[in-house]
Amino acid sequence: MWFVFALLSAVFAALTSILAKVGIDGVNSNLATAIRTTIVLLMSWGMVFLTNTMGGLSDISRKSWTFLILSGLATGASWLCYYKALQMGNVSKVVPIDKLSVVITLILAFVFLHEQFTAKSLIGCILIGLGTLVMVL
Repeated sequence: MWFVFALLSAVFAALTSILAKVGIDGVNSNLATAIRTTIVLLMSWGMVFLTNTMGGLSDISRKSWTFLILSGLATGASWLCYYKALQMGNVSKVVPIDKLSVVITLILAFVFLHEQFTAKSLIGCILIGLGTLVMVL
């Protein structure tokens, strides 16, 4: 089931790029990011209330709070940079560079989470890197 959600995530991420590029025409990229973030916030809290999971809020540990806050700050920085890049460049160039996050994530997972870095992972990282170069040059 995780695969279905991951695939849907990719489809919605693709739609995000196209819809954002059209939507930011004539709009400050920071304002556009704030509008997008507000919608995401409303959707997220809507799901919490819809699934009746508010009770779990008090069970979150200090460590989890710290890392969720840091993750949120990283997401915000990513979105601000992404929208600025989309406003300035072509979607067909911005998105492949943004997807280098896959390579960076695999490296960080290996270094900090001690996840396995296999030959398959290495080949995938190299191919994604080469594919990005081909698409942006």
